[in-house]
Amino acid sequence: MPTEFFSPALAVALIAYTVGVASPGPSNMAIMATAMSQGRRQALALAAGVVCGSLVWGLAAALGLSALMRTFSWALVALKVLGGLYLLFLSARAARAAMAAHAPALNARFSAASKRRAFTAGLGMHLTNPKAIFVWLSIVALALPSGASRGHAFGVVASCAVIGAAVFLGYALAFSTEVARAVYAKTHRLFNAALSAVFAFAGIRLLLSRSAA
Repeated sequence: MPTEFFSPALAVALIAYTVGVASPGPSNMAIMATAMSQGRRQALALAAGVVCGSLVWGLAAALGLSALMRTFSWALVALKVLGGLYLLFLSARAARAAMAAHAPALNARFSAASKRRAFTAGLGMHLTNPKAIFVWLSIVALALPSGASRGHAFGVVASCAVIGAAVFLGYALAFSTEVARAVYAKTHRLFNAALSAVFAFAGIRLLLSRSAA
């Protein structure tokens, strides 16, 4: 990677991205809940889906997504509605889990199809999130110097992708430990109620926003 790629602007952008992906939000809380309730493999599959969904929008930003957004602005409205409804669906599912008398027993033998569903859920969580689009556009614009090449843009995306993978997969690993699962077994109702509230708030806020930004 060329030395001119590294700059104070890139450092600021990477720090901002790290803080953003590490902060509690729907994706991180979903990974935590899956890790504690379903185990490490399911959580890693979900986290991998989140990483891939994020990477899709990152690559789109590097390829000039802003120009397409001006042409197909209706697609962002549709995406906003779809994303909001999906978050409300996740809220309802977490609410049902909160009403269960006991935390689910860990199944160490999830099928390949189950892991694919977990991956698809993580992928869908980011692909239906218009906020992710604007975050990536902002990060790429902030990190790139004037007159930067497309190669530089891909370098920014790759750097952020590594950070995102470390954070999301790290949450999956940290919250699938026996200690975390023991805490979840005692507090699963409270945790899932909080998770339901987070999803509901995010979904309603997305649906009621005037634009995807």
